[in-house]
Amino acid sequence: MTRKKKELPLLEKVTITDVAAEGKAIAKVDDLVIFIPYVVPGDVVDLQIKRKKNKYAEAEAVRFHELSPNRATPFCQHYGVCGGCKWQILPYPEQVKYKQKQVEDNLKRIGKIELPDISPILGSAKTMFYRNKLEFTFSNKRWLTAKEVKQDVKYEQMNAVGFHIPGAFDKVLAIEKCWLQDDISNRIRNAIRDYAYEHNYSFINLRTQEGMLRNMIVRTSTTGELMVIIICKITEESEMSLFRQLLQFVADSFPEITSLLYIINNKCNDTINDLDVHVFKGKDHILEEMEGLRFKIGPKSFYQTNSEQAYNLYKIVREFAGLTGGERVYDLYTGTGTIANFVSRQVREVIGIEYVPEAIEDAKVNSEINGIHNTLFYAGDMKDILTQDFINKHGRPDVIITDPPRAGMHPDVIEAILFAEPERVVYVSCNPATQARDLQLMDGKYKVTAVQPVDMFPHTHHVENVVLMVKR
Repeated sequence: MTRKKKELPLLEKVTITDVAAEGKAIAKVDDLVIFIPYVVPGDVVDLQIKRKKNKYAEAEAVRFHELSPNRATPFCQHYGVCGGCKWQILPYPEQVKYKQKQVEDNLKRIGKIELPDISPILGSAKTMFYRNKLEFTFSNKRWLTAKEVKQDVKYEQMNAVGFHIPGAFDKVLAIEKCWLQDDISNRIRNAIRDYAYEHNYSFINLRTQEGMLRNMIVRTSTTGELMVIIICKITEESEMSLFRQLLQFVADSFPEITSLLYIINNKCNDTINDLDVHVFKGKDHILEEMEGLRFKIGPKSFYQTNSEQAYNLYKIVREFAGLTGGERVYDLYTGTGTIANFVSRQVREVIGIEYVPEAIEDAKVNSEINGIHNTLFYAGDMKDILTQDFINKHGRPDVIITDPPRAGMHPDVIEAILFAEPERVVYVSCNPATQARDLQLMDGKYKVTAVQPVDMFPHTHHVENVVLMVKR
């Protein structure tokens, strides 16, 4: 006997009151906190509860009675299905207001430490076409929207290239125009799609792992250089010949591409860090520029995805570091050494540490091509490299700059920083929640003296935050 599924309630004329994590908004009914996507504070809606726990629930807005005066019209045709840019319905000044609040709430609620006045968030001058990197996925299973299913829309081609649908790993939403990256990205993606349709190229089946075309990555730079990486599955020589014809089509159609690369990935996952990269046309890298410094960016390199706002971020880092020319600086999670090389002119020595070996090689090249001779770079797991022995060997830093991934810093890294006892720690974070946790662990020895939020990703809930800690 099957258990009857409990019917969840419909709540009528509920006013949305606040913004929550992950781009959702909040409403409260009695003592129940409800999280809802695709609504903004001030909307009055009917809510269909989808999932209910003791103290909170998740719901979907099924009818709008009143629209908030603080609401914008989405500019993207894929809004609401794609899963990205969820805050398009918030005017940009409202977006940065809530990001500021997110930083303040996390530092106070999780960190529970003494804080200075938090500086007003630095907004992004560009709110469209601001990214320098996008990755697209090919799939033989096109995602059909609820509207298309209802209208029984039939497509001649069920192959698609675009973005993964949240919660459906094997299905891809066909993207016609994305507003995140320069429009050349749209033209290249759509041209490859149309060529593949016309010549019957197979798109990967993400469940059975059959099919040729897997992924493509487009990287741009403020110097005007353009990298395209096409990732495929090749099991026979005849397929390689066919794939080369596609590459030649791309090269001929888009002469502005300065680096056309390809990767053969016959694995069952999409990671490329362990795979060889082949050059079909042009160079194996592109160059980014900042204050006259040039930075080499390879296909596997990490670089802040909003180039222009990254420059503003790095200037804040340099200002917080309080450099006078005689300091030894440790740059943790250095990536391609962008921050390390950026501050190198104002210090005695910079030592950068990063997990990805290819990124460290790029960091060394970046120092070389800029004539910088006071940097040292090491590749490996941060907690394994940054040890007391390492600090004793290289000397105690005067300043530590740390820019960890979303998970924050490993406790061993925090212990190493506390052992090193730099005068100042500049902590750059893309996740104020884990940053707050780490600040609390360091609070006994370091006092937070400055906080500067920076918006790197308009129309999303993500926010970058820079904190200065000074030794007590």
